Amino acid sequence: MTGYSFSKPTSHPESRFPINSREVFIPVGNTGHLISLMDLSQISVKDFENLSGKKMKFADKVKFKLGQRELRKKINDDGTFNSKKFENYFEASQKGLLTGISWAGLALGLFLSLIGVLIAYLITSKEGNRSMIKWAWIGAIISLIIWGAVLI
Repeated sequence: MTGYSFSKPTSHPESRFPINSREVFIPVGNTGHLISLMDLSQISVKDFENLSGKKMKFADKVKFKLGQRELRKKINDDGTFNSKKFENYFEASQKGLLTGISWAGLALGLFLSLIGVLIAYLITSKEGNRSMIKWAWIGAIISLIIWGAVLI
C-alpha cells in the first residue's frame, strides 16, 4: 500500500512589519530624552529646542523643517512607514552585529595574516565582495596582535 501526503502551510510566521513610527524612538541631544519618529515629524521647532537643550540657528531651523516634511511624507496616516528603506533598515538592525562579517576573509586574515590579505585581494573581483578584503585585514590585525602578545 502506497500513500502520498501533501500539506500546505496555512499561515505564515508573523512579522513585526509594517513598523509603526510611534514605536521607534531616537535620542535627542545630549539630554538623554527619547522621541518617537511620529512625534519628531510633528513637533514644533521651539519644542525641539527645549527638548534638545540647544538653540538652533535660522539655517538649522530651515533644515529641521525640511527634514520634518520629508519624514511626514514617509509616514502613513496610521503611523506605518510607506517607504521600504525604513523597514529594511530596522530589519537589518534587528538581525544583529555579526551578519555583515565575511567569515572567509576573517579566516584568511587570522590564519595566514598578510598572505591571507593578498589572497583575499586575488580572489575578489574588482566590483566583487569588498567585505572579504576588509575582514581579511581585520583578521590579519588580530593575528598580529595575538602573535605580538605571545612573543612578548
